[in-house]
Amino acid sequence: MIAIRRKAAGPLHRQVYDGFRAAILRGDLRPGQRVPSSRNLASELGISRIPVLDGYAQLLAEGYFESRSGSGTFVSRSLPDQWGRCQPPQTRPARIDAGPRPVSRRCALLPPQDRAPWFDGWGAFGVHQPDFEHFPFRVWSNLVARHSRSPRINALRPMGPLGSERFRRAVCDYLRTARALRCEPDQVMIVAGSQQALDISARVLFDPGDAIWVEEPGYRLGRTVFFGAGCRLMGVPVDSEGLDVAAGIRKCRKARAAYVTPSHQYPLGSTMTASRRLQLLNWAQTSGAWIIEDDYDSEYRYESMPVASLQGLDHSRRVIYIGTFSKVLFPSLRLGFIVIPPDLVGRFIAVRYTMDICPPHLTQEVVADFMCEGHFARHIRRMRCLYGERRTTLVESIQRELGSMVEVQGAEAGMHVAVALPEGFKDQEIAAIAARQGLWLWPLSPTYVGEPLRQGFILGFGSATAQRIPAAVRRLRTILLSAPAHA
Repeated sequence: MIAIRRKAAGPLHRQVYDGFRAAILRGDLRPGQRVPSSRNLASELGISRIPVLDGYAQLLAEGYFESRSGSGTFVSRSLPDQWGRCQPPQTRPARIDAGPRPVSRRCALLPPQDRAPWFDGWGAFGVHQPDFEHFPFRVWSNLVARHSRSPRINALRPMGPLGSERFRRAVCDYLRTARALRCEPDQVMIVAGSQQALDISARVLFDPGDAIWVEEPGYRLGRTVFFGAGCRLMGVPVDSEGLDVAAGIRKCRKARAAYVTPSHQYPLGSTMTASRRLQLLNWAQTSGAWIIEDDYDSEYRYESMPVASLQGLDHSRRVIYIGTFSKVLFPSLRLGFIVIPPDLVGRFIAVRYTMDICPPHLTQEVVADFMCEGHFARHIRRMRCLYGERRTTLVESIQRELGSMVEVQGAEAGMHVAVALPEGFKDQEIAAIAARQGLWLWPLSPTYVGEPLRQGFILGFGSATAQRIPAAVRRLRTILLSAPAHA
């Protein structure tokens, strides 16, 4: 019953423990059954008595064994005998019925998150991938070392749920200057990226059954949060002026909120015009609705200065503003922020306490120094020039290699462009073929709530150098020409 392998990596006492535990869980040893004395077992196995005693002690401590004074050691009678005491071993079922496995209705609402092949690669044309080679790692590592060697006493104590005041002040200063926000540090909550920001916002603002306007097409993981909250998603079409507010009103005037990316619509790349912004704010005020503004990569505009935020125009405090450092610095940093209307701050704090209480302190202090010492602004300026060159190279390569085969959209800002395919092409099938060849094409069709109106791709250029982009576009052309719709 107990096998000992002297050359095994595990110690002898652990092998004794594992052997008896497995025999009990298999049903080979029943509750109340006596086991050999430590002396006899040690003799049988040809080992010292000490590892046997240690193994027995662990089994006694965990409740698998019980010791009876003057009688010996037995399998604990408190263990459930799932197979029946009199049932012969050969008739035991090979597999035990695990019984019902209920999950919450909220969890069941979430769509499956199967990892598509185009998510797994790095390079052309992966989306949400910044360039790491030009990140100032020496500066960053010095700041990390500074705070690790001599942490402030506050870094070792529990922090408030909003995050580091010093970091929130730096974020506020940046947002007022670069994004024209109206905010104070006590309105800023530091979070683990925009996804957590959306989750906290949904917990505060929405009840199951609430109708939410979402951009059609739009950010898939944002929709997932609202699905999980039990909301009804109302896909509102997007055109060259951004979200079509009139269409949203016709579809559902009394929606609880609108989720928008006005500065650089994801994925089509349009910028919401001033007229549409004022229409959206007016609708929110008259309907008592909320607006969640996701400003995920507004730092990078190539034809003009960055566009002012929607929140800066909001005089009725209806906008919850979400930002992230994932695109500007690096994704694994998992650092973002929410700018909350003053009267909702207490509600957001209450929800935050039910989740992770507060964000980690070290990264906040490092990024605060990174911003206050001017490294952040310099990095953005440098990367804007670099990404601008790559954007131009990508657009010119697409026009040269693909011509009228595709339509390029959203090339004025951000770190990706969208390309629409002619009728007959299936973007997900082509993306799967391309992934097997090391080309990461993100299909456009999954970004729709309903039936996709376009087939196409979202092409990121953040992690592909200008020298490699033309060759990648030529490979894309080869794949498209061999696709079934073209053949």
